[in-house]
Amino acid sequence: MSEFLLVHGTGHGAWCWRDVIPELARLGHRVRAIDLPCHGADHAPIGDASLTSYAEAILDALEAPTIIVGHSMGGFPITQAACLKPDNIRHLVYLCAYVPTPDTSLVEMRKAWPEQPLAKAFDVAANRQSFRFKPALIQDRLYHDCSEVLEFARAHLCDEPMAPSMTAITGQHTAPSSYIRCTKDRAIPPAYQAQMAQNCGATYDLNTGHSPFFADPAGLAGLLDKISAGLT
Repeated sequence: MSEFLLVHGTGHGAWCWRDVIPELARLGHRVRAIDLPCHGADHAPIGDASLTSYAEAILDALEAPTIIVGHSMGGFPITQAACLKPDNIRHLVYLCAYVPTPDTSLVEMRKAWPEQPLAKAFDVAANRQSFRFKPALIQDRLYHDCSEVLEFARAHLCDEPMAPSMTAITGQHTAPSSYIRCTKDRAIPPAYQAQMAQNCGATYDLNTGHSPFFADPAGLAGLLDKISAGLT
């Protein structure tokens, strides 16, 4: 049995893990999901959000040595958490996620890849403190292989604070890690995921788009269970 903490990506919340949590629990694991600041049930002011506040929310949720799964943007705060205080971090899993590189923000990483499926996918708030997915692109970029959850997701997607995505990681960490690449991803190109995965200890493929927690929750849970079983 392992402890899992599930961390969402841009505009999402703990709600996106609703189908994965029971699958992991069925396999004998203890699993929780959190809302990062300004997401889901956390109503912190958007102007107060930072990469550090995201990382601290993760650290505050750790009760024992834990496997932390970060989806998409979530790769940044789980990495920052490991840099700040690795004590209860057993393993990092990047789920079609950005694996930070030194002195580079998430926005800079996204723009560094030749293919840009998210280049025109966001509406930026007038005050430039936040952004959100354009309604017309949500299904194609995020949920093309799990359209049955589209209305549920639309009802829960929220604004994403700008500051965390414009901040580079500070510090270094030695936490072991794995990468789960989603081979049909239309948000983060699978080839880019493969490149980022080279910085992780092991790589696994899942035949889904950018939302494997909806497209194949049992398959995702099975891969996480496999990663858990291989840890010492």
